[in-house]
Amino acid sequence: MAPGPQQPNAQAAPSQAPEPDAAASPSAAIESSAPQSAPAVYDPAIFQKPLSGDQLTFLNDLVGQTANDAMQNKLYVKLLHGVIPDCMFHYGDDMPLFDAMKTVLSGSSDAVQFRDSRYVIVSGHNGPYLGGRGMMWIDLQSGIVLGAFYFHPTNGEPTPAVNVFSKQVKEKSLEMSQLPAAFAEDLNEWYVNNRISLVTTRYFITGGNEKIVLEHDEDYCSPAYSDVAPADEDCGQMNADASDDDMNAAIYVEQTNHATNATAWMIVDDEQKVWIETRDSTCNIDRDPLECHIRMTRDRTRVILHRAPGPPARHPHS
Repeated sequence: MAPGPQQPNAQAAPSQAPEPDAAASPSAAIESSAPQSAPAVYDPAIFQKPLSGDQLTFLNDLVGQTANDAMQNKLYVKLLHGVIPDCMFHYGDDMPLFDAMKTVLSGSSDAVQFRDSRYVIVSGHNGPYLGGRGMMWIDLQSGIVLGAFYFHPTNGEPTPAVNVFSKQVKEKSLEMSQLPAAFAEDLNEWYVNNRISLVTTRYFITGGNEKIVLEHDEDYCSPAYSDVAPADEDCGQMNADASDDDMNAAIYVEQTNHATNATAWMIVDDEQKVWIETRDSTCNIDRDPLECHIRMTRDRTRVILHRAPGPPARHPHS
């Protein structure tokens, strides 16, 4: 198992900030240290070595078959080996990420889906434990392949969690809107079909065998989510919860050095606790407390994601 710190389970927290000037902009004091960036947009260039059409034509043979049938197809299994990162993954026990996906897809009777004669989706929920579910998504036109794995970790990280992955991507930071819109749509549909909350802790495992945060930059109050978001959910609260999930995930991957199979309890240090107290007191007097919470938490997440690495994490049993 990968090294990582251990401490009794707790929520994520923040860094010492100057006292805010409530008479001015309530969150200016904390926001000032956050690097600003333009909204992310889909960027095909982040996908290295997309597959060629002749490598994908065999997928037409999967029409009408099940996920289990696909896992019996040698060409499909070879394709998965080529696009799933070669890393160890902690799914109850340490195992290659490929083996975790094989566990949930093999034996699954879920039908292989072909959408718009372009997108191939193979999904399964045959995980024997921890609520394991998996999905592989292939764009026949662009040669882009992405996977997703959902389960309830018991290794000390935020739970439940979705790990999106692709060997084709080697970025150091990533937001959802940088991925194909069609993938985001099918991922949301997969969430709904598998009773996964749209707001769930989310990572991306890269071709560099690093676990990074796949940030929520979706706006759940936009019309795009009217068909998939639960009718009784407060979309503003969903946005706030998503910002909290990203911050906690950022703290976890930082503390575990982006290991894909870390086993460690997330540590909430005094700096983070002070930051949370400051954020909450600041936003309580803001004209729009929920929007203040979202804005400040997202800024804090950017600070965590882009600050210099700290000392190596301790082994949990050291």
